[in-house]
Amino acid sequence: MYPRLQALSTPDKPALIMADSGTVVTYRELDDRSTQLARAWRRLGLGPGDHVALLSENHPNYLEVYWAATRSGLHLTPINRHLSVDEVAFIVEDCGAKSMIVSSILADTGAMVRELVPACGHGLMFDVAAAGFESYEDALESESVEPLLDQPRGSLMCYSSGTTGKPKGVFQGLSGLQVDDESDRGRIGLFEDVFGMDDATRYLSPAPLYHAAPLGYSSAVQALGGTVIVMERFEPVHALQLLTDHQITHSQWVPTMFIRLLKLAASERHGFDLSNHRFAIHAAAPCPVEVKRRMIDWWGPILWEYYSGTEGNGITMIDSERWLEHPGSVGIPVWGTLHICGDDGAELPIGEPGSIYFEREGPQFRYHGDPTKTGSTRHPAHPTWTTIGDIGYLDADGYLYLTDRKSFMIIRGGVNIYPQEVEDCLIMHDSVADVAVFGVPDPDLGESVHAVVQPAVGESPDDALAVELTRYALERIARYKVPATLEFTTELPRTATGKLLKKQLQARYR
Repeated sequence: MYPRLQALSTPDKPALIMADSGTVVTYRELDDRSTQLARAWRRLGLGPGDHVALLSENHPNYLEVYWAATRSGLHLTPINRHLSVDEVAFIVEDCGAKSMIVSSILADTGAMVRELVPACGHGLMFDVAAAGFESYEDALESESVEPLLDQPRGSLMCYSSGTTGKPKGVFQGLSGLQVDDESDRGRIGLFEDVFGMDDATRYLSPAPLYHAAPLGYSSAVQALGGTVIVMERFEPVHALQLLTDHQITHSQWVPTMFIRLLKLAASERHGFDLSNHRFAIHAAAPCPVEVKRRMIDWWGPILWEYYSGTEGNGITMIDSERWLEHPGSVGIPVWGTLHICGDDGAELPIGEPGSIYFEREGPQFRYHGDPTKTGSTRHPAHPTWTTIGDIGYLDADGYLYLTDRKSFMIIRGGVNIYPQEVEDCLIMHDSVADVAVFGVPDPDLGESVHAVVQPAVGESPDDALAVELTRYALERIARYKVPATLEFTTELPRTATGKLLKKQLQARYR
């Protein structure tokens, strides 16, 4: 299923509405533009299996780029717009992008990335083209709106950080099906069967589309003929107003958004008509039990939580009624079979935490260009069992509970941050002898980034050094990864073999 069907039956129906600007993209426009971009890429020599990259804020053109790749057999890599130039360049080069699309508000970043990655031979830019980029609008204008005769189904290759801190592309491979082949309904069937999505769905997406879940859910709604309302940026009162004004039926959130909604004054929270709102879906980070209870009290039993990862190796799900019976759980499997295993690979008894594995037949994900990291996700005795490194346990009814995160990953407002990447940045400063980075509790964001630094010999552990290290990090990594708090110590705890005992440090803050 893809927008061509809706373009033929309901051409003037909104496929997308931008919440702030009010810009509307109809199904005819979505189908025409995605066709034209697919043709432009084909004219440039891109074919099935090639890679393209997209660097943009939430923009009216975002989903047409997705559908252009999906209907031309390309792997699309959406890139976090807040990353530094070096971080974006790494992803563009690593994924082997032959074409890069950039929003004009990110023109400076795009231009520097093109210089750093000359192998990315072609660039398009939304709205106003900067030097080195072709106008996106002009490129599409010259192409036909007649669909290509061959439209192999493409795929996403999103990036998530690896244990070394370097981002890793999650490669799923191509299905070999045409975009209009309904023999394998996959995730679309899940959206229909579980969430009741159809052509009457009005879905609110308050999160950045460069994340896998918002992009995946938004494209699924369009595949089914519904309407997606995209917020340019999340603001709690505005989100409530949109639920009312657009008679939203489905929405998706992260726990930080719930916290901000609950912190609104009573006068700001009430007075909205939420009667059409039937499914409030959330994931990305563990939701505090009390926060979720209060949201259910406010919105009613419409909250649905799922647990999965960009890797898509399995999914659990839980509705409000069952969550109230199993508070804190992320549900039971709806795709894949769960196994909780110890370090030796043996399955553990009920209630005992261990590595979470999903058993699933068929093609398995891999990390692009990293067979070692890919191998670490496979069970030692069962190749169809895969893990993404999370720790949890099952109760007697088979409900899953998460007890730890991937390695020492920090989840800040639903966004994953790997401490190693921050440590690798700070350790390169001449004034740093050793450093440990980890998450500490944050009442709003869930966790914030905290650094403990051992200064080099002769360096003063003072405010001036803290300011300098913050400045240094800001120049090299994305702002949201830079430590919010920083303290100094005379020596970090390490074993005789040099292993950092980070759990000892983290325990002081828990």
